[in-house]
Amino acid sequence: MKNNKFIKSTVILILGGFITKVLGFVIRIVFTRIVKENGISLYTIITPTYSLFIAVAAGFLPVSISKLVAENNKNNQKLLFNSFIIITILDALLIILGILFSKYIAFNLLKEKRTLILIYGILATIPFISLSSLFKGYFLGKQKMHPNVISNIIEQIVRLVLIILWIPKIAKVSTTKSVLALILLSVITETISCLVFIMFLDQNKKILKRNLKVSKPYVRDILKTSIPLTSSRLIGNVGFFFEPILLTNILLYKGYSNSYILNNYGIYNAYAISLLTMPNFFIMAISSAIIPEISKYYSKKNIKMVQKRFKQAIYISLLLGLFFSIFILLFRNKLLFVLYKTTTGSNFIQILGPIFVLFYLEGPISSTLQAIGKSKETLKITTIGIIIKLLSMSLLAFLKLGIYALVWGEIINIFLVVILSLLKIKKELF
Repeated sequence: MKNNKFIKSTVILILGGFITKVLGFVIRIVFTRIVKENGISLYTIITPTYSLFIAVAAGFLPVSISKLVAENNKNNQKLLFNSFIIITILDALLIILGILFSKYIAFNLLKEKRTLILIYGILATIPFISLSSLFKGYFLGKQKMHPNVISNIIEQIVRLVLIILWIPKIAKVSTTKSVLALILLSVITETISCLVFIMFLDQNKKILKRNLKVSKPYVRDILKTSIPLTSSRLIGNVGFFFEPILLTNILLYKGYSNSYILNNYGIYNAYAISLLTMPNFFIMAISSAIIPEISKYYSKKNIKMVQKRFKQAIYISLLLGLFFSIFILLFRNKLLFVLYKTTTGSNFIQILGPIFVLFYLEGPISSTLQAIGKSKETLKITTIGIIIKLLSMSLLAFLKLGIYALVWGEIINIFLVVILSLLKIKKELF
C-alpha cells in the first residue's frame, strides 16, 4: 500500500485539480463577460504584481513545509508555530514596503493610475493567503491530499457565488472597483480555506505550550529550506513583473499605441495562455505529490525509488501533456469561442501549442530538484531562463515584432529551462 501512495496522492490531486480548474474556468468566463475586455486587460496588467507579492509572502511555504514534514524528523507543532512567526514578520514588512512603493509601481512602472487602488487590495490579501499556504504545505507533507482538494473546491465555489452576486453590481459603478472586488474576494475565500484545514487537524492531539516557542534550530531549518525556494519563485515572478513593463515601454518607443499593447497583452494572457495552461491542474498535482515521496526516499538514500518516482512523474506528465497540447491546438478556435465567445488569441496558441508539451514537464522536474535538496540549482536555471526570456523579448520588440516578441521569448524560456533542468537531474540521479 505504501508503494502506491504516490499514485493515489497524484490521482486524488488530479481529480480535485480538475474540478477546481473547471470551477476556475467558469469563474474566469463569468468575470470576463461581466467586466468585458477593458476589465480583463486591467486585471491582466496587475496580475504580475499580484504574483510577485504572493511569491514573496507565501510562495515557499507549501513546498518547504511539505518537505520538512515529510522527512519525519521534526515536531510538527513547533514547525508550524515557527513557520507562522516567520510569515507574520515577512508579511508585515512586505505590506509596509508595498504601501511605500505603491505609487511608484502604479505611476512609473505600470504606467496605469488605476492600478494604485488594486495594489492596496493585493496587500490586504497577503496575510490570509500566507496562512492558507502554511496549512497546504503541512497536509501535503503528511500526504493527506483530501484537505487540500476539499478546501480548493469549497474556495472556488464560494468565489464563484460571490462573483455572480457581487461583481455585476460593482461593474455598473466602475470597472476598476470590480477588479478590486475580485482581488479582495481572496480575503473571504482564503479564510474559509483555513477553516476547512482546521477541521482536518487532529482534534485529539493537544497543543503543548512548550511547542509554542521560537526555536532557533527550527527557524534555521525553515529558512535553510525556504530561502532557495523563495529565491527561485521570486526570480520567476520578478521576471513576470517586469515583462509587461519592458514590453510596454519598448513598444511605445517603437511607435505602438498604448491601447494596442494593453489589448493584445490582455488577449495573450487572458485567452491564449489561459487556455494553454488549462491542464495545469495535473502538473500541480504531480508536482505536489512527488515532493514528499522523493524527499522521504532521498533522505533514506534509496536512489532507486527516487529514480522510479521521477520516471513515473515524467511519463504521466508527458502523456497528458501530449494529449492536451494536440487537443488544444486542433480545437483552439472552438474552445476559445465556447469559453470566451471569441477566437482572438488563436494565432498565439498556434505558435505556442507545440512547445507547451515541454512546459508540462517543468513542474515535476523542478519539484524533483527541490526534493533532493537542489533548490539552488533550480534558482540558477530559473534565473538564466528569465534573463534570456526578457533579453530575447526586448530584442524582438525592438525589431518591431509587436506582441509576438513576448510569444517567442516564452518559447525560448520554456525550451531552455527544461533542457537545463533535465541535464541537472541526469547528473544527480542517473
